[in-house]
Amino acid sequence: MWSYTLKRVLTAIPTVFLVLLIVFTLIRLIPGDPAELMLYELDDPAVVQQMREDLGLDKPIPVQFFIWLGNLATGDLGVSIRTHEAVLPALLERFSVTATLVFWAVSFAVLIAVPAGMVAAWKQNTRIDFAIVLLAIFKLSLPSFWVGLMLLLFFGVYLQWLPTVGYVELSTDFGVGVLYLIMPVISLALTEIAVLTRMMRSGTLEVLRLEYVTHARAKGLSEGTVLARHVFKNAFAPALTMLGLVMASLLGGAAVTETVFSLPGIGKLVVDSIYARDYPMLQGALLLIAGVYVVVNLAVDLLYGFFDPRVTLK
Repeated sequence: MWSYTLKRVLTAIPTVFLVLLIVFTLIRLIPGDPAELMLYELDDPAVVQQMREDLGLDKPIPVQFFIWLGNLATGDLGVSIRTHEAVLPALLERFSVTATLVFWAVSFAVLIAVPAGMVAAWKQNTRIDFAIVLLAIFKLSLPSFWVGLMLLLFFGVYLQWLPTVGYVELSTDFGVGVLYLIMPVISLALTEIAVLTRMMRSGTLEVLRLEYVTHARAKGLSEGTVLARHVFKNAFAPALTMLGLVMASLLGGAAVTETVFSLPGIGKLVVDSIYARDYPMLQGALLLIAGVYVVVNLAVDLLYGFFDPRVTLK
């Protein structure tokens, strides 16, 4: 187990370095000069050049990269060009909002998708199965931003049951915070519910055909007991892999939902940083998202062996 964990961690290191290199390079390819954007209409080449020197943008890109790596090794992600605040505290504050949103979205998706997929497999080729599959395909075709806008229009504007935009920390006021999260969580989770439902259905169908399930039924166990004790754990293994990918992708893909609902999360921060050419903040945000992605996938690899007895961690 420990050797497998060490091997996976060592494999993740070059992945993170490659991500750092790609992120740093691609950001520099975005059109626009941060110094000119900060100075707005001031047309003075000397002032612009001085600003570029202060920001370190006058140095060659490889030099900028290694300076950034050196600062990164000491925990210094720089200072935001747009807001002049330290990048790391700002990222942690924004990340807590996104993490809360993603946690509840994934929890809601699992709560709906896992039993729905198992029921669809158990009732294969019946009306219940067809209805669940059809509903999953329908949800898969709905873009999250469109769902968010429809929820805002119906529940926020017409019925006025839920607040339309904004965010309240759950630790500040749990009841009000939940009201602000309902629509963003639903719009973010619908597509993932469809994916996980189909994955859980196919995994359950595969397990239901195995001999030990037939043996469990022959012993007189009820269908509920068979599904809960003998099918769920093995059927959930493929869905667990997809769940890790879903969780990591939602962290990086929540920008649209956060923009629609004006949530102060890391996704909206990335969008604002792109518009402002805020290199330090954008680099730090993308680095954090990539790091979370690698950690989540590492955790999924380790958990996979627990849920799937066919996998041996040596």
